[in-house]
Amino acid sequence: MHIVVERELEIDLVLSPERSIPVPARLTYRSDDPYAVHITFHIGSAHPVGWTFARELLVEGVFRPCGHGDVRVWPTKVAGRGVVLMALSSPDGDALLQAATAQVSAWLERTLQAVPPGFEADRLGIDEGLAELLAPTPADDLWLRDPWPSDESKDGE
Repeated sequence: MHIVVERELEIDLVLSPERSIPVPARLTYRSDDPYAVHITFHIGSAHPVGWTFARELLVEGVFRPCGHGDVRVWPTKVAGRGVVLMALSSPDGDALLQAATAQVSAWLERTLQAVPPGFEADRLGIDEGLAELLAPTPADDLWLRDPWPSDESKDGE
């Protein structure tokens, strides 16, 4: 059974230190993709913008700066309230986003209850899949039998 943990919230797109605009967004976590979090920004277009990155990055970013390259996350305070900043970079442009730490943390806690850290691989079913792939079949028995008896066989004497 797959578990989906979602949360709708407003994330601020930071345009400058003095100006930001709210963007409706959805945080999604799926136990069948246990290492990733998905953020979809509904910017009033027919094609929402989506980002996917490591859940671990967001979990750590609530407490301390982390990440490099395309996704960086860090905590700070704005007007006395805790926020998580996410800097996203792509060939299409860069964005600095700000979300309330309490909302992100509450959602992350639900994802950690769904699939605790260290148990992500169990949800992927890799061991079961490998066992199924490597399990002997009746055809294997035929394949392993020697179709040409050796010269040493007693049958040919």
